[in-house]
Amino acid sequence: RKWRPDEIAELKLVAQIISNVLGRQRAELREEQLRNELAHAMRLTTKGRFAVTAMIDVAMHGTKGPVTLAGVSDRQKISLSYLEQLFGKLRRRKLVSSVRGPGDGYRLAQPMQSVTVADIVIAVDEPLDATQCGGKENCADDKRCLTHELWATLNKKMHEYLSSVSLADLVAQQAAKPPVAVLHDKRPAEKVAA
Repeated sequence: RKWRPDEIAELKLVAQIISNVLGRQRAELREEQLRNELAHAMRLTTKGRFAVTAMIDVAMHGTKGPVTLAGVSDRQKISLSYLEQLFGKLRRRKLVSSVRGPGDGYRLAQPMQSVTVADIVIAVDEPLDATQCGGKENCADDKRCLTHELWATLNKKMHEYLSSVSLADLVAQQAAKPPVAVLHDKRPAEKVAA
């Protein structure tokens, strides 16, 4: 069969459309892969989250004296044994101090204005690293990958941001939140027929 010029043109157009669609799908797939890598790289583990949460709790409740880890555990729903591990690290980094004897517990070892989120996260050995290679520049067959600078810059920006947020900032955020309204049912109780 011999193809007419208009059929050839139509086939070329269909081929171009298919090529564009496949190219777009490949680009969208790569974009999704990059988003997934970024989300994975930027995810702070429970260790970092719990450490920051517990430090906010100590800062908020430590105005009247030492705060017990049992109290933090109850209020924040964090395992007491996990808190003990975290506070051992926070104490070694001199972010908290322990008080022994009656009224024992923990208190901040530094003013909350001088403690940053980065200090807390680093104290509990939480890596702030979005690179695949851990900064060793060996992620692509023992060579620096094409996106190393991107992730290294992200590391720098994350560290800058977390270093700019103090424990005092986080406590102030909590204080500024409106109290949670609790509704109480004031209707008279219905009598149950016997």
